[in-house]
Amino acid sequence: MKNLKVFLIFLIFLTANSVTFAQKIGVVDTNYILSKMPQYTEAQARLEEQIKAWETELQTLQAEYDAKKAAFENEKVLLVGEQLKQREAEVKNLDKKIKKFIAEKFSGEGEINKFRANLAKPFQDQIWNAIKTITEKNSLGIVLDKSSNMSVIFLDKRYDYTDKVLDQLLKGPSKEDTKSKDAKAKNKK
Repeated sequence: MKNLKVFLIFLIFLTANSVTFAQKIGVVDTNYILSKMPQYTEAQARLEEQIKAWETELQTLQAEYDAKKAAFENEKVLLVGEQLKQREAEVKNLDKKIKKFIAEKFSGEGEINKFRANLAKPFQDQIWNAIKTITEKNSLGIVLDKSSNMSVIFLDKRYDYTDKVLDQLLKGPSKEDTKSKDAKAKNKK
């Protein structure tokens, strides 16, 4: 009987602690938010235009390389000595130029990825600040991004804060946020 009382007290204590430590969870879709931000879609369009320009330049270089290589292969038997070496060097140099261009523009550390990072950073910062504001207003302990590699099998709409974050971004800081920031700044002085 005494063991049963101890067990029940332990069970009540464990249940009370789990309720106390429970966190409120929210979910947002940052890809959806970005798609609704006109500045981001404009910047994304500029990036796509730049990528197309680089692809066109690469196709031009590749066509030039293919033509020179074909001409070199056809005339190879007729060329001797210095002429052969010179034409072969031209083809090799053009091949190196293409590989360098691809590495500079399209590789993992190329200009495209740098442009994407520079493009996304200010918008990510804005989204982060809006999420932080919504998190504080709604007392959320955890916020998940459903646009990342996270699998959400079911999501009750009341836990989806995407629209609230988007509203926060599109309207800017509220008067309450501005007043609380001003009050915090005065307290620091």
